[in-house]
Amino acid sequence: MTGLELYTATARRASSAVIAAYSTSFGMASRLLPPAMRGDIQTVYALVRVADEIVDGPGAESGLDVAACRRVLDGLEQEVERAIATGFSADLVVHAFAETARRVGIDRGQTAPFFAAMRRDLDPVAFADDRELRQYVYGSAEVVGIMCVRCFTVGRSLPDAEARRVARGARALGSAFQVVNFLRDLGADAQGLGRTYLPGLDPAHPTDEAVGRVLDRLEGELRIARGTIPSLPREARPAVTAAHDLFASLARRIRATPAAELPTRRISVPRSEKAAIIARAALGAGLARASASSVRMPRPEPVR
Repeated sequence: MTGLELYTATARRASSAVIAAYSTSFGMASRLLPPAMRGDIQTVYALVRVADEIVDGPGAESGLDVAACRRVLDGLEQEVERAIATGFSADLVVHAFAETARRVGIDRGQTAPFFAAMRRDLDPVAFADDRELRQYVYGSAEVVGIMCVRCFTVGRSLPDAEARRVARGARALGSAFQVVNFLRDLGADAQGLGRTYLPGLDPAHPTDEAVGRVLDRLEGELRIARGTIPSLPREARPAVTAAHDLFASLARRIRATPAAELPTRRISVPRSEKAAIIARAALGAGLARASASSVRMPRPEPVR
């Protein structure tokens, strides 16, 4: 192993520690991926999480004002660009992400919209219309879905129509994840961070009708995403299915909760239910493999 290989392996382990610390849902789902693919997804998650933490509190808690947080975020984006161009960063999370990005084809087409969305969170947010919301969701979540698809499909060639379908599903899933989080964190975002993401929904006094409209839309996106999972490489499907089902369960729990309770109650999926969802996704994958291996191929006729 060369020095760079050792450094990269260490950087990837650092990224795996980030997802382990910050996300039970994505962490559990990612365990269904084969090791190399799982490592790539972890590098994407780690970079996204670090950027998110800059704007969501730790920076301010350390004493940085908004201008200083903006400089830190700008510096992170610049370091990502340098690392993708050169193949090296002294920042372990950035180095791991850049190594993945260079190999799977992630570029500024995804990173620039993402950092623009993170930058938007440094100021108070009160989206007035759907256009503002969709622009933000595209940068903060949909491009992350595209990054994940690049990790899943590296080295594979999909027909153009199939590639567009998979990309649409990835964007829909990323959007649904983000909007579910907006509903789950309705009170904390508004009261703690000064953010009102959902136009037409008062975070202090949400109505069942307004919440229902948001849920109708995101559940439509979940259906789109679910329909494209069979187009993904076989080894990626269990993890994506698990992630989809985890957030679909969260959406159902939010729908079953009176809207008036959402500002003061953070809805979550119990760990036991998460484990059951992961187990079903893993079992489904195992049954599919067993079924495929049990098919007897016809014995070729001898050459005469």
